[in-house]
Amino acid sequence: MTFRVRFTSEAKVQYDQLPAAKLKKVKRALGYLQTNPRHPSLNTHLYSEYKNPFHPKEPVFEAYAENVTPGAYRIFWCYGPERFQVTIIAITPHP
Repeated sequence: MTFRVRFTSEAKVQYDQLPAAKLKKVKRALGYLQTNPRHPSLNTHLYSEYKNPFHPKEPVFEAYAENVTPGAYRIFWCYGPERFQVTIIAITPHP
């Protein structure tokens, strides 16, 4: 099963402003997310700081675009709003 990936307006701006070296890693992570949101390299887990924009009681997840790197980028996402779709809520460096 393949998921369609869509972006919130905030996430699209963040994606468009990524430095080239980070963009390559984020694109690879989005590819994994599209084919398997639970891919081991994403280290996907629940994240409670963001609210699901479609269903406030449904979870938001955090996935790794990078791992053992200072300022490693994270992708925050949720399922929906349509079937077989994931929405990217934010793409940010880890503090």
